[in-house]
Amino acid sequence: MTSTMFRSRVADGAHNLIFGLSALALAGAVFYVDTFTNIEGAIAVLYVVATLLAAQVTTRIGLIVAAACYTVLTLFSYAITHFGDADLQSMIRLIGALAALIVTTMLLLKTETARLTLVSINSALKESEARYRSIFDRTRVALWERDYSKLRAYLMQLKAEGVQDLKAYARANTNFLDHCTGLITVVASNEAAREMLGPEGASFGALRRSIIPGQEKFLNLLQVIMDGGKVFEDKVEARADNGEEKLVLLSISFPEDPAAFNRVVVSMVDVTQRELALKALAEAQAELAKASKAATIGALSASLAHELNQPLGAIVVNAQTLLRWLDRDPPDLQAVSRSAERIIRDSQRASEIIQNTRSLLSHESGKLEPVSVNDLFGETLALMEHELQRSATAVNIQAESTPTVIAVKVELQQVLINLISNAIQAMDEASSAERVITLSTDHLDSERISVRVRDTGPGITDQVKEKLFSPFFTTKTFGMGMGLSICRSTLEARGGKLEGGNHPDGGAMFEMHLLIKPEMAHA
Repeated sequence: MTSTMFRSRVADGAHNLIFGLSALALAGAVFYVDTFTNIEGAIAVLYVVATLLAAQVTTRIGLIVAAACYTVLTLFSYAITHFGDADLQSMIRLIGALAALIVTTMLLLKTETARLTLVSINSALKESEARYRSIFDRTRVALWERDYSKLRAYLMQLKAEGVQDLKAYARANTNFLDHCTGLITVVASNEAAREMLGPEGASFGALRRSIIPGQEKFLNLLQVIMDGGKVFEDKVEARADNGEEKLVLLSISFPEDPAAFNRVVVSMVDVTQRELALKALAEAQAELAKASKAATIGALSASLAHELNQPLGAIVVNAQTLLRWLDRDPPDLQAVSRSAERIIRDSQRASEIIQNTRSLLSHESGKLEPVSVNDLFGETLALMEHELQRSATAVNIQAESTPTVIAVKVELQQVLINLISNAIQAMDEASSAERVITLSTDHLDSERISVRVRDTGPGITDQVKEKLFSPFFTTKTFGMGMGLSICRSTLEARGGKLEGGNHPDGGAMFEMHLLIKPEMAHA
């Protein structure tokens, strides 16, 4: 116990002793005068003073006991002095003294109740403030208490003068933002705030060091205050004491009461590294998608080379035939014309093959055009003829009469090639005895058709099915895990979708849903 506390307790004890002795002395004096002297009057009323003195040193029960004793003394004195000859005046004086004593006691009890309630409320308020301060100081989120009262008053003044658009006002008044910044002061900050911006950026006073001037986000904050908004949250730039600029998530909740703007809680979360990581991830994903696309084209190179060999070989044969017909005497011009037409046809086919390959590698979105699914099957199988022959895989086409779809032909071809290649590889790895790929179509409704690719391989396990379209997930030894993910993204970008599962009769089955007329937003 410190000396100050000891002296305080000694002073309180002396105070209580003085008031207690004074109450007893006054009560004894009142009883003596009222009982043993000839003074006429409501002497007993002075017990009220003794009650007031007793209230300073006793509890509620003690006060009631004291008041009861004073009542008994009053009645006892009256009985001694007026026994047998009580009159109306003395009776009125007695009733008045008792009424004053009772009313005083009740008022003192009520006052004590109010005092205890006030003490309890004050204690709870102190505990709440202590809890708030503990949370404020110890949380790892950077927190400030800032005084926005001057700023709000200034903005309300501008609003009263007719200013509504602060951005236009800031363009016309170059010192506006600096002036507004100077009106904000820091009342308190926690340790996390000092770690984020440094001791000066989080210290009491103005925020000129930490607020980067000229930010549109700061004007948005000012507009929220002027418009009476309750919450502002956005990513903004802040400057630390060492000059480092950080991207932070700023969150402010403004109070309902304008008088409470002198202590507004502001929180900041440093998201600089997260944003940089997200940007790097997005760039890496874009590069990976591009690389995966190129890898897909590389995987098709053998099939494309084989397909090019066919029209080029046909061109050579037709050219040789044309020369033979020209060497005739006389030349057979009709046969020459037929050979020339075949040369043109095969040249165009080779040109389309090369153009499709270039489109796959192009950064530009393909051109929408009517695409017949049956023609798409034929051209895709022609591209993959070499791969199908190598793997001894048969293809069964069950195509219904479906309408043409408006799509980018080369994109659908890329998806179909990927699904057929996956089916071939799945049957190769499982050494399937029956190697058949079934291509089928179905007219689902007036807006959609479906294209199904089914194989006779081992199917898809439940564990694989859950991650089938997840990027980077693959069951192949040298796979990248991007093929199916890119296929689904390609179709979804045009309003379609891709689903995968197992056929009831065995084998895996992938189903493409294609919009007959893609939505303009997707197109």
